[in-house]
Amino acid sequence: MNGIAPSTPEEIARVLELVGIEPSRSLGQSFLVDGGVADREAALLDVPPGTPVVEVGGGLGQLTRALVDRGFQLTVIEREPRLASYLAVNFGERVHVVEGDARTVALPPVKVFAGNLPFSAAHEILLRLVEHGMEHGAFLLQKEVAERLTSSAGSRSYGRPTVIFRTWGVFLSAGKVPSEAFHPRPAVEGALVVWRRDPIDPPLKDARQLERVLDAAFAQRRKVLGNVLPSALSRQFGVPQDRVDGLLARAGWPTDWARRRAEEVRPEEYVALANLLPASGGATRSERGSEH
Repeated sequence: MNGIAPSTPEEIARVLELVGIEPSRSLGQSFLVDGGVADREAALLDVPPGTPVVEVGGGLGQLTRALVDRGFQLTVIEREPRLASYLAVNFGERVHVVEGDARTVALPPVKVFAGNLPFSAAHEILLRLVEHGMEHGAFLLQKEVAERLTSSAGSRSYGRPTVIFRTWGVFLSAGKVPSEAFHPRPAVEGALVVWRRDPIDPPLKDARQLERVLDAAFAQRRKVLGNVLPSALSRQFGVPQDRVDGLLARAGWPTDWARRRAEEVRPEEYVALANLLPASGGATRSERGSEH
Protein backbone atom coordinates (compact mmCIF):
# COMPACT_ATOMS: atom_id res chain seq x y z
CA MET A 1 0.00 0.00 0.00
CA ASN A 2 1.03 3.63 -0.38
CA GLY A 3 0.23 5.45 2.87
CA ILE A 4 -2.87 7.19 1.52
CA ALA A 5 -5.71 7.17 4.06
CA PRO A 6 -9.33 6.57 2.97
CA SER A 7 -10.99 9.98 2.69
CA THR A 8 -14.65 9.32 1.86
CA PRO A 9 -17.34 7.33 3.68
CA GLU A 10 -17.37 4.87 0.80
CA GLU A 11 -13.59 4.34 0.94
CA ILE A 12 -13.73 3.88 4.71
CA ALA A 13 -16.53 1.34 4.43
CA ARG A 14 -14.56 -0.54 1.77
CA VAL A 15 -11.37 -0.67 3.88
CA LEU A 16 -13.28 -1.71 6.99
CA GLU A 17 -14.89 -4.52 5.04
CA LEU A 18 -11.47 -5.51 3.71
CA VAL A 19 -9.97 -5.82 7.19
CA GLY A 20 -13.13 -7.36 8.64
CA ILE A 21 -14.25 -4.64 11.06
CA GLU A 22 -17.79 -3.50 11.78
CA PRO A 23 -17.71 -0.13 13.61
CA SER A 24 -19.27 -0.40 17.07
CA ARG A 25 -21.66 2.42 17.87
CA SER A 26 -21.80 1.25 21.50
CA LEU A 27 -18.04 1.90 21.74
CA GLY A 28 -18.37 5.17 19.85
CA GLN A 29 -16.16 3.98 17.00
CA SER A 30 -15.97 6.57 14.24
CA PHE A 31 -13.19 7.26 11.76
CA LEU A 32 -12.03 10.67 10.58
CA VAL A 33 -12.99 11.31 6.96
CA ASP A 34 -11.88 14.92 6.56
CA GLY A 35 -8.20 15.05 5.66
CA GLY A 36 -8.21 18.80 6.24
CA VAL A 37 -8.97 18.24 9.92
CA ALA A 38 -6.05 15.81 10.17
CA ASP A 39 -3.76 18.37 8.53
CA ARG A 40 -4.92 21.04 11.00
CA GLU A 41 -4.28 18.72 13.91
CA ALA A 42 -0.79 17.75 12.73
CA ALA A 43 0.06 21.41 12.19
CA LEU A 44 -0.72 22.13 15.84
CA LEU A 45 2.45 20.27 16.83
CA ASP A 46 4.99 23.06 17.05
CA VAL A 47 8.07 20.85 16.67
CA PRO A 48 10.49 20.40 13.75
CA PRO A 49 10.58 17.50 11.27
CA GLY A 50 12.41 14.51 12.66
CA THR A 51 10.94 14.95 16.14
CA PRO A 52 9.83 11.64 17.70
CA VAL A 53 6.03 11.68 17.99
CA VAL A 54 3.61 9.04 19.28
CA GLU A 55 0.13 8.86 17.77
CA VAL A 56 -2.49 7.28 20.00
CA GLY A 57 -5.11 5.33 18.08
CA GLY A 58 -4.09 5.23 14.44
CA GLY A 59 -7.43 3.97 13.15
CA LEU A 60 -7.40 4.00 9.37
CA GLY A 61 -4.47 6.38 9.15
CA GLN A 62 -5.94 9.79 8.37
CA LEU A 63 -3.92 11.55 11.08
CA THR A 64 -1.04 9.11 10.56
CA ARG A 65 -0.79 10.30 6.96
CA ALA A 66 -0.75 13.97 8.05
CA LEU A 67 1.95 13.35 10.67
CA VAL A 68 4.10 11.42 8.19
CA ASP A 69 3.72 14.25 5.68
CA ARG A 70 5.20 16.65 8.25
CA GLY A 71 8.30 14.49 8.60
CA PHE A 72 7.93 13.34 12.20
CA GLN A 73 9.60 10.18 13.46
CA LEU A 74 6.30 8.45 14.11
CA THR A 75 5.21 5.61 16.38
CA VAL A 76 1.53 4.65 16.28
CA ILE A 77 -0.23 2.81 19.11
CA GLU A 78 -3.34 0.93 17.94
CA ARG A 79 -5.27 -1.50 20.13
CA GLU A 80 -7.27 -3.22 17.34
CA PRO A 81 -5.00 -5.94 15.87
CA ARG A 82 -6.52 -5.75 12.38
CA LEU A 83 -6.11 -1.98 12.22
CA ALA A 84 -2.56 -2.25 13.55
CA SER A 85 -1.74 -4.71 10.75
CA TYR A 86 -3.42 -2.46 8.18
CA LEU A 87 -1.38 0.56 9.30
CA ALA A 88 1.88 -1.40 9.28
CA VAL A 89 1.26 -2.59 5.73
CA ASN A 90 -0.09 0.74 4.47
CA PHE A 91 2.73 2.92 5.81
CA GLY A 92 5.59 0.45 5.81
CA GLU A 93 8.92 1.61 7.20
CA ARG A 94 7.76 5.21 7.57
CA VAL A 95 5.84 4.32 10.73
CA HIS A 96 6.54 2.06 13.71
CA VAL A 97 3.24 0.43 14.74
CA VAL A 98 2.72 -0.86 18.26
CA GLU A 99 -0.30 -3.07 18.90
CA GLY A 100 -1.69 -2.30 22.34
CA ASP A 101 -3.98 -0.23 24.53
CA ALA A 102 -2.59 3.25 25.22
CA ARG A 103 -3.94 3.00 28.78
CA THR A 104 -1.67 0.06 29.61
CA VAL A 105 0.99 -0.48 26.91
CA ALA A 106 4.59 0.50 27.63
CA LEU A 107 5.06 4.03 26.32
CA PRO A 108 8.30 4.99 24.59
CA PRO A 109 10.46 7.80 26.07
CA VAL A 110 8.80 10.41 23.86
CA LYS A 111 7.49 13.82 24.96
CA VAL A 112 5.22 14.70 22.01
CA PHE A 113 1.90 12.97 21.39
CA ALA A 114 -1.09 13.29 19.09
CA GLY A 115 -4.27 11.37 18.49
CA ASN A 116 -7.94 11.21 17.64
CA LEU A 117 -8.90 9.75 20.98
CA PRO A 118 -11.86 7.43 21.57
CA PHE A 119 -14.46 9.60 23.25
CA SER A 120 -15.13 7.06 26.00
CA ALA A 121 -11.49 6.75 27.11
CA ALA A 122 -10.01 10.18 26.37
CA HIS A 123 -9.71 11.36 29.97
CA GLU A 124 -7.96 8.19 31.12
CA ILE A 125 -5.57 8.19 28.18
CA LEU A 126 -4.66 11.87 28.56
CA LEU A 127 -4.04 11.47 32.27
CA ARG A 128 -1.63 8.63 31.56
CA LEU A 129 0.22 10.64 28.92
CA VAL A 130 0.56 13.63 31.22
CA GLU A 131 1.81 11.46 34.07
CA HIS A 132 4.26 9.90 31.58
CA GLY A 133 5.76 13.34 31.03
CA MET A 134 4.07 14.61 27.85
CA GLU A 135 5.45 18.06 27.08
CA HIS A 136 3.38 18.88 24.00
CA GLY A 137 0.43 17.34 22.21
CA ALA A 138 -2.45 17.80 19.79
CA PHE A 139 -5.70 15.85 20.12
CA LEU A 140 -9.15 15.49 18.64
CA LEU A 141 -11.68 14.94 21.43
CA GLN A 142 -15.41 14.98 22.00
CA LYS A 143 -16.41 18.65 22.21
CA GLU A 144 -17.76 18.35 25.77
CA VAL A 145 -14.51 16.75 26.97
CA ALA A 146 -12.47 19.46 25.26
CA GLU A 147 -14.58 22.16 26.89
CA ARG A 148 -13.97 20.69 30.36
CA LEU A 149 -10.22 20.57 29.78
CA THR A 150 -9.89 24.08 28.34
CA SER A 151 -12.38 25.91 30.57
CA SER A 152 -11.59 28.63 33.09
CA ALA A 153 -12.88 29.14 36.61
CA GLY A 154 -16.39 30.53 36.52
CA SER A 155 -17.57 28.59 33.47
CA ARG A 156 -20.13 25.79 33.56
CA SER A 157 -17.66 23.30 32.06
CA TYR A 158 -15.04 23.92 34.75
CA GLY A 159 -14.59 21.05 37.18
CA ARG A 160 -12.30 18.47 38.73
CA PRO A 161 -10.62 17.41 35.45
CA THR A 162 -9.81 21.04 34.65
CA VAL A 163 -8.06 21.53 37.97
CA ILE A 164 -6.24 18.18 37.94
CA PHE A 165 -4.74 18.66 34.47
CA ARG A 166 -3.91 22.29 35.21
CA THR A 167 -1.45 21.18 37.89
CA TRP A 168 0.76 19.86 35.05
CA GLY A 169 0.00 22.28 32.23
CA VAL A 170 -2.69 23.78 30.01
CA PHE A 171 -5.03 22.59 27.28
CA LEU A 172 -5.84 25.25 24.68
CA SER A 173 -8.84 25.14 22.37
CA ALA A 174 -7.93 24.87 18.67
CA GLY A 175 -11.33 24.73 16.98
CA LYS A 176 -14.46 22.64 16.61
CA VAL A 177 -14.86 19.64 14.31
CA PRO A 178 -18.36 18.88 12.99
CA SER A 179 -19.83 15.40 13.28
CA GLU A 180 -19.93 15.03 9.48
CA ALA A 181 -16.11 14.90 9.52
CA PHE A 182 -16.44 11.31 10.80
CA HIS A 183 -17.80 8.00 9.52
CA PRO A 184 -19.99 6.58 10.87
CA ARG A 185 -21.31 10.00 11.88
CA PRO A 186 -21.37 10.26 15.71
CA ALA A 187 -24.11 11.91 17.72
CA VAL A 188 -21.69 14.50 19.10
CA GLU A 189 -19.23 17.02 17.68
CA GLY A 190 -15.49 17.00 18.14
CA ALA A 191 -12.91 19.63 19.01
CA LEU A 192 -9.16 20.05 18.65
CA VAL A 193 -7.00 20.89 21.65
CA VAL A 194 -3.32 21.58 22.19
CA TRP A 195 -1.42 20.56 25.33
CA ARG A 196 1.58 22.43 26.68
CA ARG A 197 3.33 21.42 29.86
CA ASP A 198 3.42 24.35 32.26
CA PRO A 199 3.21 23.18 35.89
CA ILE A 200 1.29 25.33 38.30
CA ASP A 201 3.35 27.57 40.59
CA PRO A 202 3.85 26.86 43.41
CA PRO A 203 3.81 23.16 42.50
CA LEU A 204 1.39 20.67 43.97
CA LYS A 205 2.94 18.63 46.79
CA ASP A 206 0.51 15.71 46.93
CA ALA A 207 -1.98 14.78 44.20
CA ARG A 208 -4.02 12.69 46.64
CA GLN A 209 -4.55 15.73 48.85
CA LEU A 210 -5.79 17.76 45.90
CA GLU A 211 -8.24 15.05 44.88
CA ARG A 212 -9.67 15.02 48.41
CA VAL A 213 -10.09 18.78 48.33
CA LEU A 214 -11.83 18.59 44.97
CA ASP A 215 -14.04 15.76 46.21
CA ALA A 216 -15.14 17.98 49.07
CA ALA A 217 -15.70 21.10 46.94
CA PHE A 218 -17.43 19.54 43.93
CA ALA A 219 -19.52 16.89 45.72
CA GLN A 220 -22.38 19.39 45.89
CA ARG A 221 -21.35 21.90 43.25
CA ARG A 222 -24.72 23.69 43.20
CA LYS A 223 -24.24 24.76 46.80
CA VAL A 224 -22.08 27.69 47.88
CA LEU A 225 -18.83 26.63 49.51
CA GLY A 226 -19.75 28.15 52.85
CA ASN A 227 -22.38 25.43 53.20
CA VAL A 228 -20.07 22.62 52.10
CA LEU A 229 -16.38 23.20 52.70
CA PRO A 230 -16.04 23.83 56.47
CA SER A 231 -17.75 20.57 57.43
CA ALA A 232 -15.89 18.63 54.74
CA LEU A 233 -12.48 19.95 55.79
CA SER A 234 -13.32 19.16 59.39
CA ARG A 235 -14.49 15.65 58.56
CA GLN A 236 -11.73 14.70 56.11
CA PHE A 237 -8.73 16.62 57.46
CA GLY A 238 -9.57 17.39 61.09
CA VAL A 239 -9.58 21.16 60.52
CA PRO A 240 -11.72 22.89 63.21
CA GLN A 241 -14.56 24.70 61.46
CA ASP A 242 -13.76 27.97 63.22
CA ARG A 243 -10.27 27.89 61.67
CA VAL A 244 -11.32 27.27 58.07
CA ASP A 245 -11.55 30.97 57.23
CA GLY A 246 -8.00 31.60 58.42
CA LEU A 247 -6.70 28.55 56.56
CA LEU A 248 -8.27 29.71 53.31
CA ALA A 249 -6.85 33.20 53.80
CA ARG A 250 -3.37 31.66 54.10
CA ALA A 251 -4.06 29.77 50.85
CA GLY A 252 -4.87 33.05 49.10
CA TRP A 253 -8.57 32.43 48.66
CA PRO A 254 -10.83 35.45 48.13
CA THR A 255 -12.50 36.84 51.23
CA ASP A 256 -15.94 36.07 49.78
CA TRP A 257 -15.16 32.37 49.27
CA ALA A 258 -18.17 31.29 51.35
CA ARG A 259 -20.53 32.86 48.79
CA ARG A 260 -18.84 31.21 45.83
CA ARG A 261 -19.44 27.83 44.24
CA ALA A 262 -16.77 25.23 43.51
CA GLU A 263 -16.43 26.23 39.85
CA GLU A 264 -15.56 29.81 40.86
CA VAL A 265 -12.30 28.88 42.59
CA ARG A 266 -9.13 28.94 40.49
CA PRO A 267 -6.81 25.90 40.20
CA GLU A 268 -4.01 27.80 41.94
CA GLU A 269 -6.27 28.35 44.95
CA TYR A 270 -7.21 24.68 45.20
CA VAL A 271 -3.55 23.69 44.98
CA ALA A 272 -2.55 26.20 47.64
CA LEU A 273 -5.19 24.79 49.98
CA ALA A 274 -4.16 21.19 49.30
CA ASN A 275 -0.54 22.09 50.08
CA LEU A 276 -1.53 23.45 53.51
CA LEU A 277 -3.71 20.57 54.65
CA PRO A 278 -2.50 17.74 56.88
CA ALA A 279 -2.22 14.27 55.40
CA SER A 280 -5.33 12.12 55.70
CA GLY A 281 -6.11 8.50 54.86
CA GLY A 282 -8.83 7.06 52.68
CA ALA A 283 -9.33 6.54 48.97
CA THR A 284 -10.10 9.45 46.67
CA ARG A 285 -13.24 9.47 44.59
CA SER A 286 -11.29 8.95 41.37
CA GLU A 287 -9.65 5.93 42.95
CA ARG A 288 -13.19 4.58 43.52
CA GLY A 289 -14.01 5.15 39.85
CA SER A 290 -16.21 8.27 40.07
CA GLU A 291 -15.65 11.59 38.34
CA HIS A 292 -17.38 14.99 38.20
